[in-house]
Amino acid sequence: MNARIGVYPGTFDPVTLGHMDIIRRGAKLVDRLVIGVTTNPSKSPMFTLDERMAMVKREVADIGGEIHVVSFDSLLMDFAEREKAGVIVRGLRAVADFEYEYQMAGMNQQLNNRIETVFLMADVALQPIASRLVKEIAMFGGDIRKFVPPAVSDEVIARVNRIGRKGS
Repeated sequence: MNARIGVYPGTFDPVTLGHMDIIRRGAKLVDRLVIGVTTNPSKSPMFTLDERMAMVKREVADIGGEIHVVSFDSLLMDFAEREKAGVIVRGLRAVADFEYEYQMAGMNQQLNNRIETVFLMADVALQPIASRLVKEIAMFGGDIRKFVPPAVSDEVIARVNRIGRKGS
């Protein structure tokens, strides 16, 4: 029997409780979940690729199942093919996410129709969480502990303190 392999891609800058919810649930759907940490030219990351990789690896260490964290800098479908994945796992928070993800899934299907995209709705309590907003809240001195794992909160706060807070 062939193993069911899924890929969950993202920048994870930083990894949030919403990401962790999708990782936990996605890991139950496949035999092996590959978390693809990538760069996104349209985003300015707070953390380097190596820092984000280490952050995600640490946070998924206690989740059951076979989970691998790898970096990639290519088309998602090329990455998924390289990992022998049959499924792309994506999290949805709101209608705005759906429109973007629907378009991406359609384009990805045109690139490789052998790989399916599966959407998981984020837990209702976690739906508003976005890495971009976590960074913005931290930059203005707000409390981010309810949005990210404790060690990630510490890392974000340390980074903000190093680069300087806004509005101070």
